[in-house]
Amino acid sequence: MKLMKPFMLSVLVAATLSSCGGGADILSTPVENIDSVPLKVSELTENEKHTWGHLDLVKDTIPGMSVEKAYAEIIKNRKGQSVIVAVIDSGIDIEHEDLDGVLWTNEDEIPGNGIDDDNNGYVDDIHGWNFLGDAYDEQLEYVRILASGDTSNPDYARALEEYDKEYQETVGRKAQYDQIYEQVKNADETISKHLGKENYTKEDVEAIDSEDEAITKAISVMNFMYGNGFEDTKVALNSIKEGVDYFTDKLNYNLNKDFNGRTTGDNPNDLSDVGYGNANVLPSEKGESHGTHVAGIIAAERGNGKGVDGVANNVKIMSLRAVPNGDEYDKDIALAIRYAVDNGALIINGSFGKYYSPHSDWVRDAIAYASSKDVVFVNAAGNEGIDLDQKECYPNDQVNNGPEVSTSFITVGALEPKYGANMVAGFSNYGKINVDVFAPGAKIYSTTPENEYDTKGGTSMAAPAVAGVAALIRSYYPKLSAAQVKQIIMDSGLALSTKVVVGGDTNNVKPIGDLTKSGKIVNAYNALIMADQLSK
Repeated sequence: MKLMKPFMLSVLVAATLSSCGGGADILSTPVENIDSVPLKVSELTENEKHTWGHLDLVKDTIPGMSVEKAYAEIIKNRKGQSVIVAVIDSGIDIEHEDLDGVLWTNEDEIPGNGIDDDNNGYVDDIHGWNFLGDAYDEQLEYVRILASGDTSNPDYARALEEYDKEYQETVGRKAQYDQIYEQVKNADETISKHLGKENYTKEDVEAIDSEDEAITKAISVMNFMYGNGFEDTKVALNSIKEGVDYFTDKLNYNLNKDFNGRTTGDNPNDLSDVGYGNANVLPSEKGESHGTHVAGIIAAERGNGKGVDGVANNVKIMSLRAVPNGDEYDKDIALAIRYAVDNGALIINGSFGKYYSPHSDWVRDAIAYASSKDVVFVNAAGNEGIDLDQKECYPNDQVNNGPEVSTSFITVGALEPKYGANMVAGFSNYGKINVDVFAPGAKIYSTTPENEYDTKGGTSMAAPAVAGVAALIRSYYPKLSAAQVKQIIMDSGLALSTKVVVGGDTNNVKPIGDLTKSGKIVNAYNALIMADQLSK
């Protein structure tokens, strides 16, 4: 399932309802003065909100990856090699103004002739492949287990217990969001009518002087919204509506035992049943925006004066549509990984995950295959705020914290745009064994379908940030292996001793270094310097 949920409203719901660069040195890790960096107390500017993941901790007091510093001081006007990055995700808007110039094109395939010209098993796969066909909505994996009726399945009892709990919780959450949406919608209509204008500001509301009960109630609702970070009512309504839609879809599709979203005609339990799907990698609807957002973080065209700049500048995005609105099928993921490797990808980004995986061995074998072919796989840690050393999450490259099958599999947790105790996103999973690094993942501005841009949060956004750094290393230091790229990303990050809130629980505070294997946050500037040193 896509690792993105309506986190931003959780507080609201609860409250409402009761020698590259010649002689450059790596920023010492740990850096003696890092922990004396002043906390940023002022609000982020609009530009900082849109670019914070690229900023520098020391200069900007924002825990970004020093991407712009790397371009200014290291990359400069150097020419790097083109790197193919496969994005296994939902559909990608390959016609987007900020992505149409960074697409991978299969030169061995003749567009639209209905023939598998390159004999790779996929007809007309010009920019990648769509393993979902015309479908998008899907069940969660454990719901599929229940729907099968196979009580002998070792996960059946656990799935049934989890279903009963989650179904009731989802019904309650949807009711909460419905209630909040109606309250804010009614308040907005009341304020608009009183002011005689549809668009108004926080200052307009503060200036209202009325003893009318309906108006004073509407003002109270608006003030509560403003207090929870919403400066614009329309933005608030859109955000709340996203929550309503999320829980509605979850009930109608994800948790619906009678729903079957598979339309490709294959047997999802037979890995040899291949050739299904089609070459249309575009989103099925505008709301299918996850893959487009991820692709933009990695490689949105830099310096074109539009929207956003991606982390990496020499990338060709290969689009592999395999992640539905629900849990992905293990078969689709395994085949997508192998497609990426066999068609030249040097990096794979996987911003998806689940906690049940009946064919996890298929995916793990594909991850091992990618590693054996010198491909880096960047994986999102997940958004439940839990310790992955205590609970298995898929995909992964090991079983029960055992030996890893890959030397180039990187799992990434998410950071917030504020240095200090709340630097680790409350939703982010962590783990000293199973999470490798942290990177910017909350409140990330990037591309969305139909030439639009939006802010989204999740470890889904942190993984592509790291995939972008991996692409920079492979572009400018192409002789380094995938295993070396992983080691550079882990070793070159900033090691901090800052104590942070873990999993959003203010009673659980630990040094940030205790939450990942590397104990570090990713830093592109340092990574390129270390890559230069290692390549020599």
